Amino acid sequence: MSVARDTPLLARYAESLFWMARYLERVENTARLLDVTQTAEAPGREAESWFALVRINADEACFAERGLAPGADAVKRFYLLDAGNPTSIPASLNAARTNARTLRPLISTEMWMHLNVLHRDMTAIPPEALEGDRLSRLCRLLKEGVQTQTGITEGTFFRDQGWFFYQLGRLIERADQTTRLLDIRYHLLVPAAGEERRVAELTQWGSVLRAAAGYHAFRRVAPPGFTPEDVVAFLLTDTAFPRSVRLCVEQMEWLLGQLRGRYGLRGTVPALERIEELRAGLLGRPVERIIADGLHQFLDGVQRDLILLAAEIGTAFFRDWRPLEQSQAQSQQA
Repeated sequence: MSVARDTPLLARYAESLFWMARYLERVENTARLLDVTQTAEAPGREAESWFALVRINADEACFAERGLAPGADAVKRFYLLDAGNPTSIPASLNAARTNARTLRPLISTEMWMHLNVLHRDMTAIPPEALEGDRLSRLCRLLKEGVQTQTGITEGTFFRDQGWFFYQLGRLIERADQTTRLLDIRYHLLVPAAGEERRVAELTQWGSVLRAAAGYHAFRRVAPPGFTPEDVVAFLLTDTAFPRSVRLCVEQMEWLLGQLRGRYGLRGTVPALERIEELRAGLLGRPVERIIADGLHQFLDGVQRDLILLAAEIGTAFFRDWRPLEQSQAQSQQA
């Protein structure tokens, strides 16, 4: 008996897979951002250090609506306890689980069971878990929980069209979060001079690499007296590091090519053209020039391009994707 392998994937399933992956990747990366903020907060600038996390996520309005004042406690609660904040870890886990429930006919039992355990354990975080070293432990548990989910998905999820949409969501979110990790550190370089500044910078950039799970990979390829420019280039353009923006973009290009070639999905062309623009932006200037011209502005541009890429995918393949017009308007206003 032959098994049919060309069953069309419903648009609502493609959309749920895309967003389930994004929300889970967001949980892990938010934990990484919180951890690196606590590890490298600048003495005397703690409130600024923590509010930078709100700023790079463009959450200022939501933060202000809650009547919160910039500071470590408020920001930690905003991202770790506030399910009403759509970018918080509880909200992301709730959204991932809601999408997973829609996907029960497609995902493996192991994927569903572990996500339920992660959701149960990490959406009822006690306030005392946000204090001191306990926050680092909580961030580690969050990262390990999502990494376990990723491993289970890798080992049990059927490799049909759904797999490609899941990976597209994960990679778009990962690339976006790498730019935010870079941006938060760039905002908070210690204002010192001479050797003191260099030591402070290397310590801070080392914490960024650790937060991105890239410290040992970077040390394998970095020159002995590495500079901040080397770290920025590694996280933006390395072709072997899993969290580099360039590698994420090139993997997305391959996934879209597979959807086009293997499954005949012709709506991939606008997304593939957007990827070409992203690649050209990443490789068009040396990193020294990018930093001199304004790293924050460059990272903002990459984030806008990733929003537009997601919108091209959503417009082509999902049920009723609305963000494309909004994304284009934001891009034109920037």
